[in-house]
Amino acid sequence: MSGHASDLAGRLASDAEAVCRHYLPAGRRSGRYWLVGDVHGTPGGSMFVRLDGPQSGKGAAGKWTDAATGEHGDLLDVIRNSLGLVDFVDVADEARRFLNMPRPTPIVRPPCEKPPPAPSGSAEAARRLFAMSQVLSGTLVETYLRNRTITALHETASLRFHPNCYWRPDGGGPTRQLPAMVAAVTDLSGAITGAHRTWLSPDGSAKAAVDPPRKAMGGLLGQGVWFGSAGDVMAAGEGIETVLSLRTALPDLPVQAALSAAHLAAILLPDGLGRLYILRDRDPAGETARETLRTRAAGVGVEALVLMPRHGDFNDDLRHDGVDALRARLALQLHPDDIARFLPG
Repeated sequence: MSGHASDLAGRLASDAEAVCRHYLPAGRRSGRYWLVGDVHGTPGGSMFVRLDGPQSGKGAAGKWTDAATGEHGDLLDVIRNSLGLVDFVDVADEARRFLNMPRPTPIVRPPCEKPPPAPSGSAEAARRLFAMSQVLSGTLVETYLRNRTITALHETASLRFHPNCYWRPDGGGPTRQLPAMVAAVTDLSGAITGAHRTWLSPDGSAKAAVDPPRKAMGGLLGQGVWFGSAGDVMAAGEGIETVLSLRTALPDLPVQAALSAAHLAAILLPDGLGRLYILRDRDPAGETARETLRTRAAGVGVEALVLMPRHGDFNDDLRHDGVDALRARLALQLHPDDIARFLPG
């Protein structure tokens, strides 16, 4: 970024909430973040703008990330995209105009006052947890996934890392703070409706030795954790590791993790979907979910094909047999039109 652009971005960041209220009015404040659907100002909650923090570096004020697309940028990008500007000179002129505008005095809380807590287990609590988590690159989440032979870590903005995520036993007992993989559960518009947590061992080599090691919160029914953007063909399965194992073999195929067999049966199908691959786990619950989802898909004119693992699930196949063997078996199960489209040459 040029010195001129950097100076403008820094001045905007010093008043980040006012910038967001002006250019992203469909959003709302949640703790230290402004939540909105995307950088164009669409209603929703998948984009997070940090409202306070250092002037530069990690956690800087004015920086934003869209969990649905993986896009990120600063407040100059917000001005550019929200107004549909093309040339930087127009973006700079608009930024200078805004900085010279009189603005209402912001509401300042006393230093000891914190935002009101979100209801436990709510969608708002899920959004705050995801906003507080770190991108996965270089964290224990990356270690955990690679230890499960999952190397397809592109388009994984829906996954983050929290180093001290609260774990509470179901039957009562002491609360612990453990590292966790935090997944954003989103609807078809990309708005976060819930979150899923997988607690990890201290070195990231496996799940934490707690029971249960996974929990979800917020609104889950019909939604899921997305990797890639839905098109005319997609795949859906239960677990995050399962769908990412398929994506390791078929890197361009969009996939959704529904997080359980019951939720897999109830996923909402995107407009324009023509073919759905259902990843089956080899258990009775997986069989029931498969049949329910196949029936629902057929009812709206979507072709549903089932992909079967050799072992218990596709992560077992990937770890035990390797990616080449997994691709060879998938080639026998894919629709002929999708072999050249999704199977790496």
